Amino acid sequence: MYYLLGSNVHPCHGAHSCFLKALFLLMLVAVLLSGCGDSGKNGGAKNEVYLYASLDDVYSREFKDLFQKKTGIHVKFLSDSEETKTTGLVSKIINEKARPRCDVFWNNEIVQTIYLKNNGCLSPFQVDAAKDIPDAFKDPDHYWVGFAARARVIIYNKNLVTPPLPCSLKDLLDPRWMGKVTLARPLNGTTATHAAVLWTKWGPEATKKFFQDLEGNKVHRSAGNAHVMRQVAEGAFPWGFTDTDDYHVALKDGKPVGVIFPDTPGEGTLLIPNTVCLIKNGPNPENGKKLIDFILSREVETLLARGRSAQIPVRKGIPRPTGLEGLGAMRPMKVDWPEVGSKFEECHTWLKDFLRGK
Repeated sequence: MYYLLGSNVHPCHGAHSCFLKALFLLMLVAVLLSGCGDSGKNGGAKNEVYLYASLDDVYSREFKDLFQKKTGIHVKFLSDSEETKTTGLVSKIINEKARPRCDVFWNNEIVQTIYLKNNGCLSPFQVDAAKDIPDAFKDPDHYWVGFAARARVIIYNKNLVTPPLPCSLKDLLDPRWMGKVTLARPLNGTTATHAAVLWTKWGPEATKKFFQDLEGNKVHRSAGNAHVMRQVAEGAFPWGFTDTDDYHVALKDGKPVGVIFPDTPGEGTLLIPNTVCLIKNGPNPENGKKLIDFILSREVETLLARGRSAQIPVRKGIPRPTGLEGLGAMRPMKVDWPEVGSKFEECHTWLKDFLRGK
């Protein structure tokens, strides 16, 4: 011990040396006990949980704060940028697979959550709040649960678009709109999900031709769905594809925008839920389950429906958001989400190569 104290004398030689030795031991024990007292399973802290969230930061932070207030559990929090928020966080979770930092992932879409499951990054869980969510929005193996959906819609500038109005995704190819339509790059977020759904429903060759024809019609590739909304709202483009939450923001801000729930014959409107999942070997799994139980609560889904993002509840008994004209007549598209998830990587790889000019 005297080597640690930096002394050249015997550790018990003199009262002063003995006092220093005793003091050092007390400090060492205190440090060890404080570490043991706060640590949870896998080395996490008993009073914290780590959340990654691709839901817009302004919304997800509100719920983080509400959970902390209700439970006293501190939420360490990471969001991402509009351009890459889902893809960026998914890549981070995969890169951290050997030593996860995250406990819970709140994804604002679904396909890349399934991608994480298929890559062995998730743990199954069951929580009480998920019991009344329809089975169509739950993984049969209990690795993820969907809630609070958004629809993929056409947003148009009322000052720039005259009848006949666009009514489907395929109207992106109409020569009438050459160079006048904006769409987020199909590599991130719900636009990447939309592309994977097409890959599954139309088949790879038809989907490839569709994206090739988009280039021929000079469709503008925007950085993200919020950028699409702003470009249309400000009149840079007559119309584009985005999500209902972005349309609702423009509407609330008094922009001259309208919305169309596309209904290509035999398809309907694509409805994409948020999803939440538990990261495998995360540092705080029990607190992670508590956070998931909160995120899936009727309270949170109600607040999301009432809020500025106007997200659409997936279960009965929660009022739908007001202000989304046409929502009542929307015919949701039937989607086999596990199948879409299994084909996501194939679709995503082709799109990356195509957009790079390969």
